[in-house]
Amino acid sequence: RVSTFLSCSQYHKMYKTVKAATGKQIFQPLHALRNAEKTLLPGYCSFEWEPPLANVSTNTEVGIIDGTCGWTQCVDDYPMETISRRFRYDVAIVSALKDLEDNILEGLKLQNIDEYLGGPFTVVIKESCDGMGDVSEKHGCGPLVPEKAVRYSFTIMTISVVNENNEKVKVFEELKPNSELCC
Repeated sequence: RVSTFLSCSQYHKMYKTVKAATGKQIFQPLHALRNAEKTLLPGYCSFEWEPPLANVSTNTEVGIIDGTCGWTQCVDDYPMETISRRFRYDVAIVSALKDLEDNILEGLKLQNIDEYLGGPFTVVIKESCDGMGDVSEKHGCGPLVPEKAVRYSFTIMTISVVNENNEKVKVFEELKPNSELCC
C-alpha cells in the first residue's frame, strides 16, 4: 500500500474490487497491512539516549490528526481519513536508523569492523523544510486545521564509526541524497 502511495480507503476499495472480480485474495486485507505498518511507525521500537538528551520530554507518544473527527491518541486504530501524523523528531530519527540497520551491518562487514556493533556511531543528517501550501479543511466537522502547513524532513547522509586506529570509517552513505525516497 505504501509503495503504491494509495490511501487506506483507496487500497480497501481496490482490495474489495479485485477480490469480487477474481474470487481470489491477491492483496492482503487492510487490517493485516495496518498491523505490518505499525512496526514501521516511529515509536514502535523502544530506545534510550546515551547520554540522555537535555531539555527533551520523555513522552514519546505519537499523535494523529484525522480529517473527520480530530485528534486521536490511539495509533493502533487510526481512521482511514487520516490526514497527518505527528512524530517527535528524535523518535523519527531512531525509526529511520532502525530501517537502516541492515545497511549499517553490511557496511560494518564490508569494512571488516563488525566488532564495533555497539558504536559509538557518528550520524550526519541533512534537515529540510518546505511549505505545503493551503491545507485548510473546507468541509466536514473536523478540527480547525492551520491554513498553511510546513513539512520538516531529514535525510540520513552518512553513518561512521571510529576504528582501532582512531580513523573515522563510513559504514553508510546515502547515494541519492536529494531523492524523496530517502527522506
